[in-house]
Order: sequence, then C-alpha cells, then structure tokens
Amino acid sequence: MSLPHPNVFLRGGPLDAAAPQRLLHVPDTRRTLKIPVGHAYEHFQPTSETVEREGNSLQVFEWSRRTYVAE
Repeated sequence: MSLPHPNVFLRGGPLDAAAPQRLLHVPDTRRTLKIPVGHAYEHFQPTSETVEREGNSLQVFEWSRRTYVAE
C-alpha cells in the first residue's frame, strides 16, 4: 500500500527548514494542525496560499504557536 501524496507545506516555526515533516498529507485542510515535537506541540494554521513542491500543489500552513504537554 502506498502512502498518500503530500497536500500541505508547513511554513515557519522552529521545525528544521529541511525536515521531511514540512510536507504532509492531511485529510482535512481546513483545520489547525497540532504537530507533536518533543514535549511540545507546534500549531499551524491553514492559509489560502499554495506552493509547488516536487510537482505537487500544496496548501501552505503557517506556524502560529507552541504549547506544552501537561505532565
């Protein structure tokens, strides 16, 4: 079974700019993404902007904030 093609590009925030997690496939591109990174979550908001990457048109999600996991 093959993985779905990416449909989202994550822009901004503290993630490594070259990290593969910048390109994702998400089922609902209207909702905020909450990405676990260590003991925190990076939040990305959908925008109306798109970019071309590797022959695919991807919706841009802009970093908005970080929250921390409650202990």
